[in-house]
Formats: sequence, C-alpha cells, structure tokens
Amino acid sequence: MGSGVTSRWQTSRFDIDLTMPKVMGIVNVTPDSFSDGGAHATSNAACAHCDLLLRDGADILDIGGESTRPGAASVALQEELARVLPVVRYAVTLGVPVSVDTYKPAVMQAVLDLGADIINDIWALRWSDGAATTAALSAEQVVAAHKHCGVCLMHMHRDPQTMQMAPMEGDPLPAVARFLQARAQALRDRGVASGRICLDPGIGFGKTPAQNFALLARQEELLECGYPLLAGWSRKSSLATVLQREEQGSQVDMTDKTVMADMSDRLAPSLAAALLAVQRGASVVRVHDVRQTVQVLAVLEAVKRAGN
Repeated sequence: MGSGVTSRWQTSRFDIDLTMPKVMGIVNVTPDSFSDGGAHATSNAACAHCDLLLRDGADILDIGGESTRPGAASVALQEELARVLPVVRYAVTLGVPVSVDTYKPAVMQAVLDLGADIINDIWALRWSDGAATTAALSAEQVVAAHKHCGVCLMHMHRDPQTMQMAPMEGDPLPAVARFLQARAQALRDRGVASGRICLDPGIGFGKTPAQNFALLARQEELLECGYPLLAGWSRKSSLATVLQREEQGSQVDMTDKTVMADMSDRLAPSLAAALLAVQRGASVVRVHDVRQTVQVLAVLEAVKRAGN
C-alpha cells in the first residue's frame, strides 16, 4: 500500500484492516450476469453461495441484483429490491462485512437500513432517483447521511449499455485518477471521512483491453489519490484477449452451458491479475473464484514473510 493511504476501511459495522489484502466474494442475484448468469438467481441459491464463499475464505461479500455487463438492460427498482433484500437480510447475520453493488439511491437506503456495511457503486454516487422532482434522492445524499458506511467509487466511461461501443481514447490513467479524486472530494465536501472511501479504476467499464492492462501496469499511480484501491479483474473479457480467444460480446447467450464452461478458461488469468493487482497496491480484490484467489494470496504472503 502506498504512503499516505490509510490501512483501514471504516464501514457500517466493521473497521476493516487493510494491512493484508482482502478478498471480496461476488454474489450475483441475477439471471444474466456475464460469467455466472442465473447460477444464484434465487434467494436460496444466493444465500447458499454466501455460505460457500465464506467457507472458501472470503473476507467480504458483495451482493448485486443488476447485471452491469456490456449491453445489459437496466432493472426496475422494485425488481432489484426483491432480488437483493432477502440475501442482504441473511448475509448481515454471517459476521463479515456485506457490500451491495448498486447505483440506485433507494436500494442503497434499503440495504443500509438492513445493516449492510459498504455501498459499491459503478456510477460513483452520481445517480439520483426522481431527478425531475424536488424530492429527488441522490446516491451522494444517502451515503453522506449515514454515519459510518463504507463506499467504493468506481470509474466508468459512458454507461453499461454503450460503454464498449465507444470506449475511452488515449492514456486512461490521468482521466481515471482525476475522476476518482473528484468523486472522493465531492463526498469529503459532504462530510464523509476519508477512511470510509475506497476507489476502483473500473476494469472493463468503457476501456479497451490495452487500457485495462495499462491501468494494471501503472496501478500504483492511483494510490497517489490517497485512498485504498479495489481491483475487479475476475473473469473480465480483457483476460480472454491474452488467450487469443474470440469474444462474443454482449450477444452471448448466458444460458448456453458451453459458454459458461468457457469461463473456466479465465481462471488462471484472473488469478494472475488479482496477484499483480495486490502486488501493485490493491487492498481488495473482487472475485468469483474465492478459494483459488485466497490460495494465491497465501503464497504471496509466504514469500513476503520469507523475505523479511
């Protein structure tokens, strides 16, 4: 972790020690997520997956009810609430920090009321409910009004429907750093303590494979923003380009078992990316394959201890 970056992450119920990297396990309560589409779409299946991830060594659970893969359609508020709330209600009883992956202020408020610890937002709290009315509720307001919840602010170019149709141009580092610094400062201006904030460069969100790998290669530069980093490389399509495999993009049929089996080909590069991200200063890695990631990071820690 770079100098000047806090070694702790304050959340609703937990003060998370970041001196050792934390593994955030993904719980997609969706029928159409890009890598595990529909596998945990029911509340019971998602709750069982929470249990499995904890047995595999997850430090944090990240629950989401709307797919953000390229081209994914948005989900109505009531549908997202119906997917997420039962799982969050269960997860907060498990004794670990619970993160919720959402950009909707009403969902944020509902899960925080249930005891969720972290809001993980691909829109970096730029969304408002009912923006055309005087009673609009913004994501910034929800997080700022909470005394202790943690928040992860992610960089995304454009939106999930269009981000890969017209990705960023040029060197992504300056633009990503400026955006994340500005969004963190907007929260600070609302009175949110810096220790509650984590940043995510947004791998795959409106960036080319070359830009994604540039962000990993120079990830330590983002530590200059002064906040811990979360890295989300797990099963991302840029990893498939390393394997020289043809990607089918947003037209892929997520019910096709052959397509789902192909995701296993991304395990090794996902583990490599997680390891490299931690070596370059990431405090949290958000992953599907928790057990294998925990094993890889255990080897890294053993090498560090031997070197000392």
